Amino acid sequence: MNETKDLLRIAYDAMDEKQASDIVVLDFRHTSPFVDYFIIADARNQRMAQSIIENVEDKALEAGYPVKQRYVEKTTKWLLIDLGSIVCHVFYDGERELYNLEGLWKDLPTVKM
Repeated sequence: MNETKDLLRIAYDAMDEKQASDIVVLDFRHTSPFVDYFIIADARNQRMAQSIIENVEDKALEAGYPVKQRYVEKTTKWLLIDLGSIVCHVFYDGERELYNLEGLWKDLPTVKM
């Protein structure tokens, strides 16, 4: 298994471990030179979303993967963590439906985990 697939599993499991819901993985490998996968999930509230992002960061760093950037603002209901080849998005309070990333990228394949 290659490094990106390993990191994908780590990030997905870290989100699942903190009870992220409706987790979807979009495959960008043949579409974008900048990112291989988006992982998109829901959280019940801001605190849970923050916990999910922190767990992804902790698990990635524990496994030796760098974290490029975290976007965790108190004023937004869309948090994300950029792991380079993988970007994890966590939404709460209906923000996921508003931005509709899955609809925007509906032609991309999804990855079953």
